[in-house]
Amino acid sequence: MEKKAPKILVFSTEKISDPAIDLAGLLKLHYPPIVFTMEVPCSSAVKSKWILHAFDQGFDGVFIAADGTDCSYDESCTEKTAKIISQTHELMKEKGIPPEKLKMAAICSVCAESFVKQMNGFADQLSE
Repeated sequence: MEKKAPKILVFSTEKISDPAIDLAGLLKLHYPPIVFTMEVPCSSAVKSKWILHAFDQGFDGVFIAADGTDCSYDESCTEKTAKIISQTHELMKEKGIPPEKLKMAAICSVCAESFVKQMNGFADQLSE
């Protein structure tokens, strides 16, 4: 019996990580077919309740494609996003959701290959 590809929700940022995701498509780089993206202005805008809602709706994993130090909205974006992830991990534990199902990595605007590598690795991890 063949394994089902995990359903992953990606929160991507409109000016930084979204162009990398688009570039991955243009370059015909392959990553799991069940990856959905939701664009946000800044990764620190993602709310814990959005992440938990994604799990309630049947997503197997949530990936935050963070701005890193390139954020044009807030120079403390990385720290704020990391704090949101940490708080959400605690909420996930309370609900019995393994924290490994939420991942964050900085994806720059030209990092298509890095995005694909992250998605493939995350999908493999979720499939185990």
